[in-house]
This record gives sequence, structure tokens and C-alpha cells, in this order.
Amino acid sequence: MHPGSVNDVTLVLGGVRSGKSRYAQGLAARAGRVTFIATAEHRDDEEMRRKIERHRAERPEHWATIEEPLDLASVIQSAASSSDLLLIDCLTLFAAKVLEGHGDDEEAVASRVDALCAALQMAPCSVIVVSNEVGSGVVPAFEMGRRYRDLLGEINQQVAAVANCVVLMIAGLPLALKGSVNTEVRA
Repeated sequence: MHPGSVNDVTLVLGGVRSGKSRYAQGLAARAGRVTFIATAEHRDDEEMRRKIERHRAERPEHWATIEEPLDLASVIQSAASSSDLLLIDCLTLFAAKVLEGHGDDEEAVASRVDALCAALQMAPCSVIVVSNEVGSGVVPAFEMGRRYRDLLGEINQQVAAVANCVVLMIAGLPLALKGSVNTEVRA
């Protein structure tokens, strides 16, 4: 990834606490005007609030921040023209919101994912997208968990297809799946 290059899309995947957000932020730090698109929402969940605060403290204060859990395509379209790089963290929560909002409406789900991929391809700036890789673990015991795992897997595949670079983070180490890894960035 070469932050600042037009229409350069990087997908950073990994398990929980694999270093994916830190690695993505390291890549983004090389760009001038960065807009951080956060998909997490403040809730009555104390653990989530602490995680959001930790993530805020880890990123530079001069980065613009937009909080949007669901309409990523619109945010990409509106923020890209005033940014050198967009950093979306993360698709994991986006997938949960899509499933929550559209449930069994497969057309609406596909429309959201298609709109996201189209916006990524048309963005006039670089975009880094962070997502969890959840398909390597235990099969969820409940139907909703399996639907979520499957949806996130599909979203990851579609974003990977439009990305120039796909990096898998394992134990804080980047592994290039598509394109090349920037070894100067530490997770």
C-alpha cells in the first residue's frame, strides 16, 4: 500500500487482538489528511466504551473521525474528497449492523455490501479497511451466530476482491495474502 495513491484499497484481516488495528493505523500514519471511520457505537456496554476510548487514544488527534456503523458507502463517498486516506475500523461491527437491520432480506444485505464495494472502488483516495477473520474458529452453536459468521466471511471475500492489498495479521505479524506487506510498520 502506498498511502495517498488514488484508489488504493488495503484490507487488514486478523483475529481478536492480532494487531490489525495497530498495523492499519501505522499504514495510515504515513498519509496527510486521514479520516478514521469508526463503526463502533457507544452503548450501555462498559467493555465496548473502554475499547472505543483505547482506540481513540491510540490514534493521532489531528485525524478526523466519523462514527457510522451502517452506511459506510455514503460516508466513503462524502469523506473521500477531503481526505488523502480513509481508515475504516471495522467491518466486523458493520456486518452485525447489516444483519440486525436487514435480517432475512437477502437483497437488502447484498445491496449494502455491493454499495460498500462500489464506494471502495470509486474512492478518490486510499482506503484501509480492518476486519476480523472469524471463519477459522469454532462453529457457532446458534443460528444467528452462524449467519453472522457467514455474512462477515462473504463481506471479507468481496472486499478482498476489490482490494489491491490484503494482509492477514497473526500474533502482530503481517502476512501478505494479496499485494505486498509494508515491513516498516509495526503492529
